[in-house]
Amino acid sequence: MALYGVVLLLAAIAYFTLTRTLIFHHGQGSTLANALGRDFKGKLSVLIYAVTIPLAFATPWLAYALYVLVAVLWLIPDRRIEKTLNS
Repeated sequence: MALYGVVLLLAAIAYFTLTRTLIFHHGQGSTLANALGRDFKGKLSVLIYAVTIPLAFATPWLAYALYVLVAVLWLIPDRRIEKTLNS
Protein backbone atom coordinates (compact mmCIF):
# COMPACT_ATOMS: atom_id res chain seq x y z
CA MET A 1 0.00 0.00 0.00
CA ALA A 2 2.82 2.41 0.81
CA LEU A 3 4.58 1.78 -2.50
CA TYR A 4 1.31 2.36 -4.35
CA GLY A 5 1.01 5.61 -2.41
CA VAL A 6 4.49 6.66 -3.53
CA VAL A 7 3.53 6.06 -7.17
CA LEU A 8 0.32 8.05 -6.75
CA LEU A 9 2.16 10.83 -4.93
CA LEU A 10 4.73 11.12 -7.71
CA ALA A 11 1.96 11.24 -10.33
CA ALA A 12 0.17 13.96 -8.35
CA ILE A 13 3.38 15.97 -8.03
CA ALA A 14 3.96 15.60 -11.78
CA TYR A 15 0.43 16.90 -12.48
CA PHE A 16 0.92 19.81 -10.08
CA THR A 17 4.30 20.65 -11.62
CA LEU A 18 2.87 20.48 -15.13
CA THR A 19 0.01 22.85 -14.31
CA ARG A 20 2.32 25.32 -12.57
CA THR A 21 4.78 25.21 -15.49
CA LEU A 22 2.01 25.83 -18.02
CA ILE A 23 0.66 28.73 -15.97
CA PHE A 24 4.16 30.19 -15.65
CA HIS A 25 4.65 29.85 -19.41
CA HIS A 26 1.31 31.41 -20.35
CA GLY A 27 1.14 33.96 -17.52
CA GLN A 28 -0.98 34.45 -14.43
CA GLY A 29 -3.70 36.22 -16.39
CA SER A 30 -4.03 33.50 -19.03
CA THR A 31 -7.19 31.54 -19.73
CA LEU A 32 -5.59 28.40 -18.31
CA ALA A 33 -4.61 30.14 -15.08
CA ASN A 34 -8.13 31.50 -14.70
CA ALA A 35 -9.64 28.10 -15.44
CA LEU A 36 -7.49 26.23 -12.92
CA GLY A 37 -7.90 28.83 -10.23
CA ARG A 38 -6.44 27.64 -6.94
CA ASP A 39 -6.41 23.99 -8.16
CA PHE A 40 -7.90 22.70 -4.93
CA LYS A 41 -8.24 19.12 -6.18
CA GLY A 42 -4.60 18.96 -7.28
CA LYS A 43 -3.26 20.26 -3.99
CA LEU A 44 -5.62 18.10 -1.94
CA SER A 45 -4.54 15.00 -3.87
CA VAL A 46 -0.86 15.63 -3.12
CA LEU A 47 -1.66 16.17 0.55
CA ILE A 48 -3.76 13.02 0.88
CA TYR A 49 -1.20 10.87 -0.92
CA ALA A 50 1.59 12.21 1.31
CA VAL A 51 -0.45 11.33 4.40
CA THR A 52 -1.37 7.85 3.19
CA ILE A 53 2.21 6.62 2.71
CA PRO A 54 3.09 6.44 6.43
CA LEU A 55 -0.53 5.62 7.23
CA ALA A 56 -0.30 2.49 5.07
CA PHE A 57 2.12 0.97 7.58
CA ALA A 58 -0.14 1.62 10.57
CA THR A 59 -3.64 1.29 9.13
CA PRO A 60 -3.65 -0.11 5.58
CA TRP A 61 -7.45 -0.12 5.25
CA LEU A 62 -7.61 3.61 6.01
CA ALA A 63 -4.91 4.33 3.43
CA TYR A 64 -6.91 2.32 0.91
CA ALA A 65 -10.05 4.29 1.77
CA LEU A 66 -8.19 7.57 1.20
CA TYR A 67 -6.95 6.33 -2.19
CA VAL A 68 -10.56 5.59 -3.13
CA LEU A 69 -11.60 9.04 -1.86
CA VAL A 70 -9.11 10.76 -4.17
CA ALA A 71 -10.23 8.61 -7.09
CA VAL A 72 -13.86 9.54 -6.49
CA LEU A 73 -12.84 13.18 -6.14
CA TRP A 74 -11.32 13.08 -9.63
CA LEU A 75 -14.25 11.13 -11.09
CA ILE A 76 -16.54 14.06 -10.31
CA PRO A 77 -16.46 16.14 -13.51
CA ASP A 78 -14.43 19.30 -13.23
CA ARG A 79 -15.88 21.90 -15.54
CA ARG A 80 -13.50 24.78 -14.75
CA ILE A 81 -11.71 24.74 -18.12
CA GLU A 82 -14.91 24.17 -20.08
CA LYS A 83 -16.68 27.06 -18.30
CA THR A 84 -13.74 29.39 -18.86
CA LEU A 85 -13.50 28.56 -22.57
CA ASN A 86 -17.23 28.98 -23.14
CA SER A 87 -17.46 32.38 -21.44
